[in-house]
Amino acid sequence: MATPFKEEQLAERIGRLRHVALDMDGTIYMGSTLFPYTIGFLEQLTEMGIGYSFLTNNPSRNVGDYLKRLSGMGIPATEQKMYTTSVATINFLRINHPDIKRLFILGTPSMTREFEEAGFISTADSAEDEPDAVVVGFDMTLSYERLCRAAWWISQGKYYLATNPDRVCPTDQPNVLVDCGSICAAIEHAVNRNPDVVIGKPNPEFLQGLAERFDVRPDEMAVIGDRLYTDVAVALNAGAMGVLVLSGETTLEQSQKASPRPHLTVGDISDFGLLLKEYK
Repeated sequence: MATPFKEEQLAERIGRLRHVALDMDGTIYMGSTLFPYTIGFLEQLTEMGIGYSFLTNNPSRNVGDYLKRLSGMGIPATEQKMYTTSVATINFLRINHPDIKRLFILGTPSMTREFEEAGFISTADSAEDEPDAVVVGFDMTLSYERLCRAAWWISQGKYYLATNPDRVCPTDQPNVLVDCGSICAAIEHAVNRNPDVVIGKPNPEFLQGLAERFDVRPDEMAVIGDRLYTDVAVALNAGAMGVLVLSGETTLEQSQKASPRPHLTVGDISDFGLLLKEYK
């Protein structure tokens, strides 16, 4: 365990927790492999009366697909407990840009279907089918033609949203999964333009939307994840407790060099469970 808190400060912060927002890849599973301590940790939260939800920057699957994936791993979950960047992007557009209806979506069929089911129109890969905005996500079905079309519309000044800033997605396979942030970097290099807004972690609005859903204050929440620049950053930006686990992308050395540092760095979520038993 590593923390900039004194013991009494750590005890006070943990003692007020009412909700835990859990990152997924690298935190409760790695790729297709569920960590052996995950289910026990979730059961502990329930026994202690602490709510929990699953918070992911990965929009490649819609909420229904994520629930099926979790169920297949032995984790029962409801739609209420699942908060993705696709959901947050849809909410952002509805609240801030209600006039935007037509979207050129650089995303998986599952992600595109979620936007269509929310009432948006997905435009075709055609210069004749003009969108109101471009949404770029973690597109695991990315084609060169659609990447070029997205870059074209962005170069023409269309409103440009990115679902998340992640450079890569964690995996237990011998591969590098190029994520949304890297796709946006390619577009920026081509047309010299960054997204107008990046919805997911570390944007504090992402966590604030979740806090409103569960009627808790950000300072009554902990965000647990394996990344400093998304999971920990969104917690610190929103006023929640940022807990870094070393079961995914980040090393202890990187955590100790970070500025600002996570409120707490532990090996994995089971270690955090031990602290809950001690201080809660």
